[in-house]
This record gives sequence, structure tokens and C-alpha cells, in this order.
Amino acid sequence: MHARADGQGRPLGFVITGGEASDYKAVDDLIALPVAKPRLMLADKGYDSDDVRANLLIQGILPVIPPKASRKQAIACDFRAYKDRNRIERMFNKLKQFRRIATRYDKTAVSFLGFLAIAAAKLWIPTYVNRT
Repeated sequence: MHARADGQGRPLGFVITGGEASDYKAVDDLIALPVAKPRLMLADKGYDSDDVRANLLIQGILPVIPPKASRKQAIACDFRAYKDRNRIERMFNKLKQFRRIATRYDKTAVSFLGFLAIAAAKLWIPTYVNRT
């Protein structure tokens, strides 16, 4: 499960890949989601790839991805901005509080994505409820 989130750590969209698939293969689908173009892409080391970095820069998105330990050439990473990735990890934690998501009971990707959308809506509700 790959997610795109806003600056507050609220989910904007999801992409499902196989468990054995590399993380960086989902980047194009995440960027193509029909929401506003981000200024930064905060991601973990699984998304570290020269192709991913180049494609993001071409699209005007600054990659904030720490380099893998096995990388031959060191690449700079803005670790001050990378600290905000904590919000995304907390979002995944909140989503996995739903037992159905944590254990992936759904047999098809469509039904799993459907329940992810319901769980995401529940995370968004406090933003709109009790606002005067």
C-alpha cells in the first residue's frame, strides 16, 4: 500500500502494488493522482532511485528521499524537511488501527481500496466536524 498525503498527514489517495514489488515503481501512479501537484515528495529509502529523482525534478517536485546505504555516490537530502515524514508514518499507523486494513482480509484490490477510502474518510472527518 502506497499513499499520498497532504502536509497535515491526511490521506489523498492510494496505490496498491504486490508485496514483492519495489516501492519506487508506484511513484508515477502516486504523482498522477488527481490532486494538486506537490512541492516536495517525502519518501523513505525504498523510493531512492536515480530515475525517480530525475522524473520528480522534471515535474518540478523536489525529492526529499534519504540515500540508500548501498548508493555509490552520496546524494544530499534535506533532513530538516524529512522530519515531516513522521506525519505520514502516523497516518499509516491510524489506518492500520482498522483491523481489516492491517490484516488485509479483502481478496481483491478493488475491495481493499474501497475500504481504504472509507478509512481515509474517517481520518478526514475531524477536519470538518465541530468547526464554527
